[in-house]
Amino acid sequence: MKVEEKGHTITIKDTQGSSSAFLEKVTTEYNSFKGKNLILDLSQDGSLSLEGMLAFLPLSNKHRKAKKSFVLVAPGFDYDDAPDEMVIVPTLLEAHDIIEMEEIERDLGF
Repeated sequence: MKVEEKGHTITIKDTQGSSSAFLEKVTTEYNSFKGKNLILDLSQDGSLSLEGMLAFLPLSNKHRKAKKSFVLVAPGFDYDDAPDEMVIVPTLLEAHDIIEMEEIERDLGF
């Protein structure tokens, strides 16, 4: 797990290639990340299934309820399969763009 903080966003990269082990680590360390926007980079895990992505839903809901962005980066994932409340993008650049848009929406009171 590699953690990089940039402004109001923390990017956490899975370095092991196992989304379930990664989710467990992020959940365990969650209190140190909860005040920032989160990008979870799952690019290393080549076998992402819908079930694997749905495992992140409770953490996503918890984080978004606290008025912070939660974005998953998963290249090659079929984004049409994901529920609407999850934000999944193919690249880190798109993840940062989504967070910027959500920050603007929160600032405007949407």
